[in-house]
Amino acid sequence: MLVDLHTLLAFLATILALVLSVGPDTLLIIRYTMSSGPRTGAATVMGVQLGLFSHTALAALGISLVIASSTIAFKSIAVVGAAYLAWLGIQGFRSGLINVSAMSGGRVVRPFAGMRDALLTNLFNPKVIVLFLALMPNFVDPARRVWPQLVTLGVALFVVNVVWQMGIMLVADRARVWLGRPAVQRAVSWSTSAVLFVFAAGLLIDHVF
Repeated sequence: MLVDLHTLLAFLATILALVLSVGPDTLLIIRYTMSSGPRTGAATVMGVQLGLFSHTALAALGISLVIASSTIAFKSIAVVGAAYLAWLGIQGFRSGLINVSAMSGGRVVRPFAGMRDALLTNLFNPKVIVLFLALMPNFVDPARRVWPQLVTLGVALFVVNVVWQMGIMLVADRARVWLGRPAVQRAVSWSTSAVLFVFAAGLLIDHVF
């Protein structure tokens, strides 16, 4: 097995908390689905995945060198990854409610434009860059070949992301009122933030202390 099962499950739990947290990709999917329909929404989801595959390829080319370079570098990456998770958790607790109803207006966006915008948003999102450069190496075993592990983790991220974001798209298309309920938004934001704090502490305990 390219990635140890325990490691893979821990990675899936971590990225599930990340994927559930609201970010620019999610907002773009909601807005384009509500303004232009499910075809554009699905194309926007695919644009996000193209961005993730691009980040995976870049990580496979560069992260292996960082991991193999030194123990200090590996621990530094773990610290940055933990700080990133904690920062996302803080943002989740502090974030205001999303005014979903206000997103339904605006110009109609064609599917290709939705895919393009999502791809660019993902590629130039600093949070996603830090995810691949600082978080994923914590789930890679330096004793094994690095790039196959990164590809496996990238595919796992792709699957989780597609399932969740396609669900978001369908909900945005069929249940606009429910999605805009403040109680739903608070529950998702606060619960995922709590999970992010737990995993941030776990990264520091496993790789630094």
